[in-house]
Amino acid sequence: MNRRARILLALLLFAPAAVVADVLKPGDAFPAWSLPNQASKPVTSEQLAGKRYLIWFYPKAMTPGCTAEGQGLRDQFGKFESAGVAIYGVSFDTPADNAQFAAAEHFPFQLLSDTQRVLARQVGAADSSTQAVARRISYLVGADGKVLDTYANVTPASHASAVLADVH
Repeated sequence: MNRRARILLALLLFAPAAVVADVLKPGDAFPAWSLPNQASKPVTSEQLAGKRYLIWFYPKAMTPGCTAEGQGLRDQFGKFESAGVAIYGVSFDTPADNAQFAAAEHFPFQLLSDTQRVLARQVGAADSSTQAVARRISYLVGADGKVLDTYANVTPASHASAVLADVH
């Protein structure tokens, strides 16, 4: 990778997320989805019907910002469980890359692969099917499948605490 490409990638991975106009808002229905987890087994929104969950999009497995964000969620996992909120990470990485990331960081939650960027485009985490990395954005989804909270300007190190402050 040449110097210019490395700089561009660094900007995408480490710059604060820009506020995106087409994000879902509280009260919006979260789209139906089916994505493979790190073991290549499908996870679907249908399986989660009646449950609350946080779905967090991250740019790239094994990068500093994504690792910090994942570690924060891992470290607060018990509080999410106590509140009845499941956690799912989503990136454009392959299931194998996500499996390596989950194992290295001892994540107790599943990481999902949206390699075709289908869900990401529906929820504002990508603008095109060729976007290199996911935009850092998260949604807290209610048991009824509607968005409870949107996190479009995520700070990786404090994201877990910010979400927990909103969980009722």
